[in-house]
This record gives sequence, structure tokens and C-alpha cells, in this order.
Amino acid sequence: MADSPATRGLPCGGAGTGVPSPATDSAMDYATGRSGNGTLPDGRLSSVRSAVAAVGAALGSAGVDHGDFEAVILLAWACGCETGDVRRAMLMGDTVEELLARIVHANDDADGDADGDANCDAEECENSSRRGYDPSEAMARLRDAARRRCAREPLQYIVGAAPFRYLSLAVGPGVFVPRPETETAVDLALEWLRSARIADTGARVVDLCAGTGAIGLSIVTELPTSQVWAVEKDDDAIVWTRRNARRILDGMPDAADRYHLVQADATDAATLAQLDGTIDAVVTNPPYIPLATPPEQPEVIDWDPHVALFGGSDDGLRIPVLLLRRIAALLRPSGLVVMEHDITQGAALRDAALRMGFVQTRTEPDLTGRDRFLVACRDGE
Repeated sequence: MADSPATRGLPCGGAGTGVPSPATDSAMDYATGRSGNGTLPDGRLSSVRSAVAAVGAALGSAGVDHGDFEAVILLAWACGCETGDVRRAMLMGDTVEELLARIVHANDDADGDADGDANCDAEECENSSRRGYDPSEAMARLRDAARRRCAREPLQYIVGAAPFRYLSLAVGPGVFVPRPETETAVDLALEWLRSARIADTGARVVDLCAGTGAIGLSIVTELPTSQVWAVEKDDDAIVWTRRNARRILDGMPDAADRYHLVQADATDAATLAQLDGTIDAVVTNPPYIPLATPPEQPEVIDWDPHVALFGGSDDGLRIPVLLLRRIAALLRPSGLVVMEHDITQGAALRDAALRMGFVQTRTEPDLTGRDRFLVACRDGE
């Protein structure tokens, strides 16, 4: 896991309270219409541009980085459209009602129920609310979403999804929000599998501490012949793993047959013991934050499940080192491990890997250039 949740586009336990501060209350007043400036009318008269500006300013006042960017996402979610639709409406000077009418028109065109150009007239604007696109309801959803985000609830929890590589993953309380940095772990594994000419011959891969299933589901959908075993222990998190596996693999029977989800302790020697010595690659984003240096971001410490965050010791290495022992048993000779870790843990994990019989150990950087991933191979014997 990385240090802070992703805000682009749109393993594991209980969430925090997310109790807002007085300053956050003021920001929420701004967004929800209880202050003199930046209020949001019912939608019929509110321009898309002013709605985005009001919510963006409120989020900024609450300490949210990139508030204007997130405001576009929240309005798109509230209106049931894409962020591109919102940005187009901003450029055209549309009201929220006109934006919703355009969505109705576009959906009708997609269904073959309407002809003509994409311009919406007064009748379409009037009909939009009667067809499930009510401006007042959209603005109410936006106010509620802004209130939750001002309380620093993760954006992904509010919209119910997090992007990861080519997937959109369902997320919510009880599961760790996948970060863009973890995509690099998948890249490292795929590059190695392809260079070793294993990718096209039935690669056998294990995803430990699966959480949303981001790593394993990416690999099983991107490598058509791979077999993937995903392990998640936590009762709350595995609900989301199963949900994502159903959503993503539905209609892909071949991939569904190649993805195997197991609820178990990833550090237990009995977990996947039948696979010991046969796995080509293990990719994992385990709990690793040092107990001595808890994260400060409210989205992380108040909302992400703590069991997915902390590595079980002051230096955060207890769980990663236990996992390395299990991984050493799972891998075949010359098999690969890619493990995400804290920026302070690179040298210690390389040393631990060497002591356990790994070779070619190295540390790879994340998207910001910081030490983030242990990459090593089991001794070829």
C-alpha cells in the first residue's frame, strides 16, 4: 500500500470514524448551501461551472488536494455521467438541468430511440426529470457527496469504485483502496514473466493479501493462459474480493476458471501448501506501515482498515518478513517475488530475502521515484 489514496478517475478490517473538525463543518456549509457564498441551487438554475467551483472550493477549505479535479468527479457521479460530459458542459456554459437533458438525449440515441443532433431543447430539459434525471436529486446527491468528502471520506468510497490498470474495482468500507503505485508491482511481474517466456505457457501466480483483488484480477485478465491464486484472510475485505471477481470475470468463463480465491492467513505454512515449489511468481502488497510512524492523512488513518496498513511492528517489517518465508516455500526454483514496501524498508527486506535463499535481489522505485518494491528470485539450486 502507498502513503495516500489515489484521486484519479475514479488487505483489511474496520474503518475509522471520519469525524469532521469545526473547520470541516465550515467547508461543508459552503458546499451544501448553508453559507452565503458557493451555495448550490436546486440544479435547474445552477450552472455546471458554478457547481464545480463551489464544491471544489469547499473541498480545498477542508484540506483536500486537487479539490476542483475531485469536484468534477463528484458531479459526474451525482449525475450518472462521465467526467468528460461534465467538462464539456462547463465549456458550453450548461446548467445542471441541461447537462442531464444531454445525457437523456445521448442515451436515447444509443438505444435507437431518438434522431437528430445532440442539441437539447426546452422540451428535453423538461422531460429529463421525468425520466430519472432530476436536477434537484442530482444536486442533493452532490451535496451529500461533498459533505462526505469534506469529512475526508475517501473519494473512492463515495463513488464506489477505484481504477486499477484496465479495471474498475468496487470499493467501500472494510477494504483498502488500491493505489496507482501498486500497478508498478503488476508491471514488474508481467515484464519478468514475458521475458522468461512463461507468460504464454500457463504462468502460475499467487496474489497474497489480495484485498480488492486488484493484483490477481489484473494478471488473470491480462495473461490469457495464467493460473492465479489469491489469498485474503479478513472477513470484511474478502467480501470485496469476491464482488470484484464476480463483476470482472462475469462473461469471461475461461478467466473465471483460472482465478482461485482462498480465505486464509497468507503467513500460514498450510495456506496453499499443495502448491509449494510450483509457483512462478508471487506478487503482494502486504500491510507494511511502521507502527512507529502512522500515516497522517485522514483518508488513510481514519478510513483505510488498519489491519491492511500496519506491518505488525515498530519498523513495519514483521508481516512482510513472515510473508517472505511463505513465499520462499511457494516459489519454484528461480521463481520471482515482487513485494511492495515502505520507503524505509528496502535494505532490510533485501537482507531478509538473501538470508532466505533469494538471489538477484533489488529494490525498484514507485511512480514518484521512491524505493517501493522488493524484486528477487528464489535460488535456482
